[in-house]
Amino acid sequence: MTTRLNTKHEHAVNQLGQSLRDVRKQRGMTLAEASERAGLPVSTLSKIENNRMSLSYDKMLRICQALDIDIAQLFAGDASRPAAATPVPSGRRSINRSGSGYAVQTGNYSHLFPAADLLNKRVVPIIAEIHARSLKEFGELIRHDGEEYAYVLEGTIDLYTDLYAPTRLEAGDSIYFDSGMGHAYIAVSDGVCRVLSVCSAEHGAALELHAGGALREGEGNPVRAPAPRMRRKS
Repeated sequence: MTTRLNTKHEHAVNQLGQSLRDVRKQRGMTLAEASERAGLPVSTLSKIENNRMSLSYDKMLRICQALDIDIAQLFAGDASRPAAATPVPSGRRSINRSGSGYAVQTGNYSHLFPAADLLNKRVVPIIAEIHARSLKEFGELIRHDGEEYAYVLEGTIDLYTDLYAPTRLEAGDSIYFDSGMGHAYIAVSDGVCRVLSVCSAEHGAALELHAGGALREGEGNPVRAPAPRMRRKS
């Protein structure tokens, strides 16, 4: 079974790599400088910029920290707006219709990021459809600073961590945990397994994103999704 994001904007599939390149250049950084600050090999960063690798959450956090930007600026390819040290109460809001947001595909997850237009969020909401069906298939556990809350929307999942035995969660179950632990969501039941994940933000006033372990070559690209619902075709 395969997963497809139904969107009118499939022409934007390579936007994230281009945005990364644009922001890096706006910051006046060479590829080598950005890779050193992010702690990633030059070859890896080059592949991401050229859309030859999909980008996982933990790696995206490191890149945003290296470029000193909010994740929304990376989505937009715009480094011109500085991230505020502390969010100023403004009554701001972001309404997201069913399935709308910024979609990122990796081998382990299909991610949809609502409210991707807002800078300096204190928490990062993510809707993730789980693909991996074994820890071996998932690969290296991911970890990132902060805490994470996960609510199972559909299906049954196992949450693996490097400190606890696997925890099985059914639709309607939830868990709050230290995301500094290595962790992985694994699909258990047949059909769609989806999770609403809310991550605390640690970069500037807030950081964001989530994906599937180490960078995977040739797996998925970001697209802007106006109103899709992630579905699994049989």
